[in-house]
This record gives sequence, structure tokens and C-alpha cells, in this order.
Amino acid sequence: MNDTSLWLIFLLIGLATTLPRASFIVLGNRVALPATLQRALRYAPAAALAAIVAPDMLVVNDTIDVLNAKLGGGIAAVATALWSRNPWLPFIAGMAVLLGLRQLGG
Repeated sequence: MNDTSLWLIFLLIGLATTLPRASFIVLGNRVALPATLQRALRYAPAAALAAIVAPDMLVVNDTIDVLNAKLGGGIAAVATALWSRNPWLPFIAGMAVLLGLRQLGG
């Protein structure tokens, strides 16, 4: 790969990153997003968080392991969050289950 190709790739990646973000600033209120897309965008932060957290809870030693301590702690944290409005209780429950399962598992 020569220098020109590399700089062209950098430029295209920069445009692909900048243009979608800048469009909201440049267009402002002149263009309205469809209601369906607005509803779908409400789930973007949760989807991004799940995309970061889920692989860490499911993959152990480069293989998918559905019976591991991290997944058990995550399930306990989600269940506690659904059951309680306390912001600290899911953290405490998830960590307790994680540490307990690690002690049982070795």
C-alpha cells in the first residue's frame, strides 16, 4: 500500500465519521427525523452499552461460555435493577454473585 492510498483511506474514514455528525448541526431544525427513527434512536445508548458489556460477559478464554461467573453476576445485576429502584443495589448484588461464583468455581 503506497502513501497516497493510505491518505485517501484516512480522508474517507474521516468523512464517513464527520458527515453524519455534522449533518445534524448543519441542517438543524430544517429537517425532522421520522417518528419511527426518533423512537428507535432512544434505544441507541442501551444498545451501545450492551454491545460493549455482552462480549465481556460471554467470552472466556476466546470461547463463548454461557456458564461463567461474570454472566451470573450480570444476570443478578439486571434482575435486581428490574426489581428495585435503588441505584446501588444492582451493583452490590452483581458483585456479590460474581465473587460468590468465583469462590465456588475455584
